[in-house]
Amino acid sequence: MDQGLHFTICVITTVLLLKESSQAGEENAPEMLAAPKSGFGTDSRGGTEGLPTLTVTTIPEDPYVMLRGAELEGYCMDLLAALAGMLRFQYRVKMVGDGRYGAVAAGGNWTGMIGEVLRREADIAVAPLTVTSAREEVVSFTTPFLQTGIGILLRKDTASQEMSFFHFLSPFSKETWTALLFAYLLTCFCLFLVARLSPCEWNEPKNEENHFTFLNSLWFGAGAFALQGATPRPQALSVRVVAVVWWLFTLALLAAYIANFTALLSSGSEQLPIQTFEDLVKQRNLEFGTLEGSSTFYYFKNSKNPIHQMIYEYMEKRREHVLVKTYQEAVQRVMDSNYAFIGESISQDLAAARHCNLIRAPEVIGARGFGIATTQASPWTKPLSIAILKLRESGDLDYLRNKWWESSCLRHSQERWGPLEPPALGGLFLTLGIGLALGLLAALAELSSSSRRAAAHAKKSCCSVFTEEICTRLRIKGAARQSQETSGKANA
Repeated sequence: MDQGLHFTICVITTVLLLKESSQAGEENAPEMLAAPKSGFGTDSRGGTEGLPTLTVTTIPEDPYVMLRGAELEGYCMDLLAALAGMLRFQYRVKMVGDGRYGAVAAGGNWTGMIGEVLRREADIAVAPLTVTSAREEVVSFTTPFLQTGIGILLRKDTASQEMSFFHFLSPFSKETWTALLFAYLLTCFCLFLVARLSPCEWNEPKNEENHFTFLNSLWFGAGAFALQGATPRPQALSVRVVAVVWWLFTLALLAAYIANFTALLSSGSEQLPIQTFEDLVKQRNLEFGTLEGSSTFYYFKNSKNPIHQMIYEYMEKRREHVLVKTYQEAVQRVMDSNYAFIGESISQDLAAARHCNLIRAPEVIGARGFGIATTQASPWTKPLSIAILKLRESGDLDYLRNKWWESSCLRHSQERWGPLEPPALGGLFLTLGIGLALGLLAALAELSSSSRRAAAHAKKSCCSVFTEEICTRLRIKGAARQSQETSGKANA
């Protein structure tokens, strides 16, 4: 009887324990997930008996770690599967308990994934975890698997500046406009000079007036900008060469201006007024902050740069309002309010690719890398580093980068409008210069031919007649008179 009662109690106890264990497993399912099967860059996971099992702590962040149904996926999950296949180990993934990356708390203890690795609650931490000197003192990091920096994430409509009164000048840079003005004046002067040198424009320079005065040449050159013909009409071949080259130049220039101005209007904004962190500090329209307790926050705290110190002081004074808990919260805040997020540039590139109304400012500071954290005495640190180097050398890491950062908005975000600089139109200016030189040479050839005929008819020196013609046409009276006296003495 006693044995039967004892057996009944044991059975009931066993059933209750199994039921409690099942309920606990269901409650912990979101935090402890089975590792995915063989993936990119791995060998078959079959026959895993006897392989070591590593506990991996991570943090959800798109596109590194994302929960899809009952499995995790993302860049870090593919990387982890590749490393497991190369080094022959099993793993199970758990989400970090406090949802943080890792920083020193008030009591001197580490929070986040770094703290879990230190307390040996996890063997390794695979996440977008920045390698810093403070973290390196307490844990070991592998070779970085991704390189990044610190950038500024903005919303396009808050970052764009209002159109200026002279917005129509924006398609060309200041240097291009200056070069264009110089080309216009030089061409008009060449028109004036060639028309005076060419005998076809006026046969009798002493009795006739040349229609291509300097003012008329300026008017003729300006008419080409409006694609309208302007009088006077050129008669000589040399003047026509200069005119044709100038017309072709203005035609190509107008096409470039219209195309760039159309792109400017369709983009809806000019160049970002916030290009650097100094610009961010000087403006007063946007709040800015970063992830609370992140390496980015401590970067500005420890920096000796005055601009970086101003950014840290701003965030420290308003930490309740400008510091965010998660990356997803930061992106959403940028989209919904006048807020600029300071964080990892590679993550900001993804946000700009996924959300077409976001953009990253050009300046990136604090070059750094993402590494896998292990305990300082871990035997896995060096093998993991070697495996990461092999993946990089084989191009597998680049493949993963392209796979998880691919987006329809990526190409659009990189096609940013900018004013045309002089080098972009260098060939056009060179063609104009060659045309002006050819026109001038043609005018001298025409004048030389006319001078030879006049010298043969008057039985004078060709050089003296040529010099006299030039002086007469350019209204150099003193030189003309001296030439006439010289020729008179020669005849005497």
